[in-house]
Amino acid sequence: MAAYSVLSRAACLLALGAVVSAGCTGSSGHTRPPQAGSSAVASPAVTGTVAGAHVRVLGMWSGPELQSFQAVQSVWERQTGATVDWQGSDDVAADLQRSSARSGPDIAVLPNLRVLQELADAGRLVPLDRALDVTQLRHDYPAIWLALGSRAGKHYGLFYKVTDKSTVWYAPTSFTANGWSVPSTWHDLLSLADRMVAAGHTPFSVVSASGQASGWPLTDWVSEIVLTGCGPDVYDRWVSARLPWTDPCVRKSFVMLLDLLHHDGYVLGGADAVLSTSDEQGADPLYARPPKAEMYYMASFAQGFITSRLPDLRPGRDYGFFPFPAVNPEWRGSITVGADVVVMTRDTPAARAFLSYLAGAPAQEVWIRRGGFTSVARSVPTDTYPDPVAREVATHLSTARATRFSAGDMMPATLQRAWWRGMLRLVRDPGALDSVLGSLTRLARSAR
Repeated sequence: MAAYSVLSRAACLLALGAVVSAGCTGSSGHTRPPQAGSSAVASPAVTGTVAGAHVRVLGMWSGPELQSFQAVQSVWERQTGATVDWQGSDDVAADLQRSSARSGPDIAVLPNLRVLQELADAGRLVPLDRALDVTQLRHDYPAIWLALGSRAGKHYGLFYKVTDKSTVWYAPTSFTANGWSVPSTWHDLLSLADRMVAAGHTPFSVVSASGQASGWPLTDWVSEIVLTGCGPDVYDRWVSARLPWTDPCVRKSFVMLLDLLHHDGYVLGGADAVLSTSDEQGADPLYARPPKAEMYYMASFAQGFITSRLPDLRPGRDYGFFPFPAVNPEWRGSITVGADVVVMTRDTPAARAFLSYLAGAPAQEVWIRRGGFTSVARSVPTDTYPDPVAREVATHLSTARATRFSAGDMMPATLQRAWWRGMLRLVRDPGALDSVLGSLTRLARSAR
């Protein structure tokens, strides 16, 4: 199969908005789901005790995300007497490639669908059809998400945590106090930024994150600008390498971001802060007294960062989000998403038991109540979401006009990493744009 499979899945991607709605509401048209307290996916193969066993799990979560996962795992550990050994990683794909069947993890949490496809093609994954009750799995999860987690007719991935990547965080109290309205278009966003600067405020907190994956938040900016400025068709052709990175609309999208990053007074701390601030810290300036910045574009998991670092803030009043402003009003309502994909790399009774637990509503509800988690499982009721912001995220996902996975998440790992590095270079040297885009075009073509 070709390195890129985005277009062959276009129908699935277009339907994701409706799917998330089904997952969040368990609404009419679906068979009645199990009660929230029950296990959504119980494998008939998991019948014996796993007390004393260990399950090795590899993933990239850190900070509040890892703390939430540890809260999830601790429930299972108490119930079973088994132990989950977390193995943190900056590059899951690379670590899996370096590991052997004996030394590697039992379960891996992949950052995107592309890594799943590459590992499945290499024979590194255990089909979940052998590990879980497939009938129950089909009952609890919409068919489109099961299809996206499949490869060559076998199901490999469980979409455990879906992220809205079209959220701009802000402080409603600050906007109200200053008479600012939430922008709905890119033009409105820049006009608002100019007003903020004129009034002595800094509009944006922008980060590149840290570690080997540094640069990915900047690629998310570009993904949003291309999708809402050039439209879904151009977006799909660009992601699938049928359109060069030097295409005028794609290039213009990079220019728009670079203009924002280098505009005098727009970005807190300038290039140095962009390159040295983690995604976890990015929202903090919005809620300082007085605010040091007013807006922070980051995926919906940022709510987990906010609630962990600033627990006294009230959701919906002190903090909230607005949809990423569309560059072209014609494409308003188009959003990008991400998803953490749980896969099995070594088949053991304990790994089956833990994966079955993760697939069920009780495990997901633990994280939902902590914030920063949206589920696509039908068995998770809407009232599980603990606050108006979390429910608004679910609604935003369910009402999108067009939904796409963020561009980097659908590209081969080598291209994705090169793009991360390219964005870091452009923060320092925006004049290198044509060189970076030419290099990415050549790399994308070679990976087709």
